[in-house]
Amino acid sequence: MSDVIKKLVGEALSEIIESAKSGGPKTRVGLMASGSEHGAEEIARGAALALQNSSSVIPVLIGPKVKGYEDLEYIECEECEIPARLEEAVKNSEVAGAVAMHFPFPLGVTTIGRVFTPGRGRPMILASTTGTSSTVRGEAMLRNAVYGIAVAKALGITNPTVGILNVDTAQPVFRALTRMKEKGYDVTFGTSTRADGGSVLRGNDILTGAVDICVTDTLTGNVLVKMFSSFTTGGSYEATGWGYGPSCGEGWKNVVSIVSRASGAPVIANALAFTASVIAGSLPEKVADELKAARKAGLDDEIEALTPKTAQAEEVKAPPAEPTDDELHGIDVLEIDNAVKVLWKEGIYAESAMGCTGPVIKMPARHMSKAAEILKANGYL
Repeated sequence: MSDVIKKLVGEALSEIIESAKSGGPKTRVGLMASGSEHGAEEIARGAALALQNSSSVIPVLIGPKVKGYEDLEYIECEECEIPARLEEAVKNSEVAGAVAMHFPFPLGVTTIGRVFTPGRGRPMILASTTGTSSTVRGEAMLRNAVYGIAVAKALGITNPTVGILNVDTAQPVFRALTRMKEKGYDVTFGTSTRADGGSVLRGNDILTGAVDICVTDTLTGNVLVKMFSSFTTGGSYEATGWGYGPSCGEGWKNVVSIVSRASGAPVIANALAFTASVIAGSLPEKVADELKAARKAGLDDEIEALTPKTAQAEEVKAPPAEPTDDELHGIDVLEIDNAVKVLWKEGIYAESAMGCTGPVIKMPARHMSKAAEILKANGYL
């Protein structure tokens, strides 16, 4: 046996032994090493907690080494390079997924969060919390339900219960899911804890964790995560829960989870473990499976019924694609698609995306000033 083969066999045996000792294979999850309002040390402490508390995750910090935490694994780069380096590490499979404080998800991709409910000490999935699955509210909530079920199944919850928070469009979405269930879609509705029951949830129900998955619109979900995670600290430090969750979308293959700049080390540690768990549970494949089953039960017809006729957009052809190296903020999520097309009409290549602070338009930096003028003139800014 050659020395090379002996070395490969030895490395493979070492991996098997280490995996057996730790209770199973470990998942490498990238983590932005800078950007927290609480300092880089808080991020590194979260990585150390994850390594200590979870046998399934290897945190890989992306950025400069943090003093006192040099023994953690790093992909070293300058602080200004962290976002691009994180995207590259995920794309090149240097890590299986990542936890970030900001990521420019394309429209159609949203994150499914998880909170600790105080009433009965139960975890509850919130679908969704950042990004957006659609600019049409009804379609977004219906897709959020499908993605929430996929995340639950990736976590090993085989028959999750679903409720819809009583916000605008809740009833039409509930009716759509009910019709899909009648046509064979495997959805199990949970029940409100209030006396009159039902699957449309009140605020009481989310405090008690009445269901496994609470379906809502993204902005409401984002507010709920912030409240659940920091209600014991006065708001400046997110101390409990799992963060804003992993990304889901049709055709989206990456698992990138979001935490807030206000998230503390315990939430960061939980987010790393949450991300490793859904990667191990094949989340992108679960999303594809759920969409296939939902589509078979009439998802597309229900989406069409939930889409206002005024939402049908004018057909405008995009200019030739160019690298996008800057972002324009401040446009409402319901108007961002039309704003992009206004720029296309003027020959400016642009893409809609969703960052953690809201929707953005990505474009070449040289067009920023002209694009802002055009959008102001058309009432978008």
